[in-house]
Amino acid sequence: MALSQTLKLTLKRGALVAAANWPLTIIQAVADSLFKLLVAAPLVGGIFLVALVVGAEPVALMSLEWRDLATTIAASLLSRPLVLVAWVAALGVVIGGGSLFVFLIKGGAVSVLVRGEREAGPIELPPLLPDVVAQASAFSVDGFIDGARALFPRYAKLGLILMGIYLASGVGFLAVVAAGRSAGEGLITAALVTAGFVAWITIINLLYLLMQIVMAADDCSIASAMSRVWTFLRRERRLVSAVFLVVLALVVFATGASIVATTALGLIGFVPLFGLTVLPLQMLAWVLRGIVFQYIGLASIGAYLKLYREAGIGLAESRLPVDDAQRALRLSTE
Repeated sequence: MALSQTLKLTLKRGALVAAANWPLTIIQAVADSLFKLLVAAPLVGGIFLVALVVGAEPVALMSLEWRDLATTIAASLLSRPLVLVAWVAALGVVIGGGSLFVFLIKGGAVSVLVRGEREAGPIELPPLLPDVVAQASAFSVDGFIDGARALFPRYAKLGLILMGIYLASGVGFLAVVAAGRSAGEGLITAALVTAGFVAWITIINLLYLLMQIVMAADDCSIASAMSRVWTFLRRERRLVSAVFLVVLALVVFATGASIVATTALGLIGFVPLFGLTVLPLQMLAWVLRGIVFQYIGLASIGAYLKLYREAGIGLAESRLPVDDAQRALRLSTE
């Protein structure tokens, strides 16, 4: 089968599996929104903390541009180490606790998608009927809780490793940028370094997602998942790369659409009377944006699950249909 046709069926199956388990999209969107609100609390609190230390009005600080506001907050906190330590500790507690909550929710969501994709028939093939798509529906409250409880310890360890990589990468990026500025390098070099940093973080996120999928599909440890992900990428590198590029394009397109929508709503705010409708519309756009992004993410998990199941790696071999088992045998002899 041609790569384009296989890619189409893979993406279609992932989208249908995510649609059949639609409550996961709502749960993920709510969890992501709660995490952002939790992180925003100490950031806004930092403004009031600086206002108390400096003696300025919080309203006056919030009226500054974001660059001036960030500079003012950083300078004020750096000049008072105790205040800086207290603020960093508060931010660390919130990020750590919020991240653990996200890992817990992600474990339940991925476990449900694994069951739904495994038990569904060839739902990506015509005819596309509601009864056929419903075969991929595996969501239940008890199943979600059981999956979250079983995967949480491993997901938490993997998430802490990811956060450590983020921290090290961020420190390295800032060090390279600072060294470039001191050496008098131009904007082109800074842009290339930034592009390389973004590409590095994107690759890390892909590997992190594949690790989560493999641990949920095979119920294995982090070390075993690493070797299986490496084998999976070697066997299905073309399809995995194609799915990744399509999902990335969808995310970029959705991000651009959300920016355009936000700008348009901002322009409406200057119109008399119609400006009163901006806040409800912005809240609605925020909710829709979260749902769309979460659905794209869950659909990509469904697509990667299909590819991993068909690759016949590890414990997934015993769950393959006859045709897929033959394909796995052929791949193992290559």
